[in-house]
Amino acid sequence: MSDTKDIELEQFIARAPAAVWRALTEPELLARWWAAGDIKPIVGHRFTLDMGSWGRQPCEVLEVDPGRLLSYTFAEGSLDTTITWRLEPEGAGTRLFLRHAGFAPDSPALKGMGGGWPSLLGRIEAVAA
Repeated sequence: MSDTKDIELEQFIARAPAAVWRALTEPELLARWWAAGDIKPIVGHRFTLDMGSWGRQPCEVLEVDPGRLLSYTFAEGSLDTTITWRLEPEGAGTRLFLRHAGFAPDSPALKGMGGGWPSLLGRIEAVAA
C-alpha cells in the first residue's frame, strides 16, 4: 500500500499532438498557460518553474519520449512530486493525460493542485493553436 496520493486527469485537446507537445515543452508557450521556466525535453535537464507567490520550484526531467511522454520532478525539497504528461492521438486531436504523483495524503498541496489542474489543462488548447 502506498503512503502517497496522486492526481490523475485527462483532457481532449482539439490540436495535433505536435502542437500540444510544444505547449508542454517550449518555455514561452508553457509560460502562457501555466508557469515561466527554462524547460527542455532532455533527460537530466534541471530547470525551475516560477510559481509566483509559491516561489521558484526546482525540477529535473526524468523521462522523454518526444511527442508522447514527458516526466519531471516538481518542487524538489518541498513537495517532492513527479509530473508525467502522456499524449495520445485521438481523431483530429490529442488525448492528454496528466499524473501528478507523490503527494503526502495530508498535504494541503494535494487539494490545492487537485482543484487547480483542471482549469490549467483547459488553457492548453488556446496556447497550442
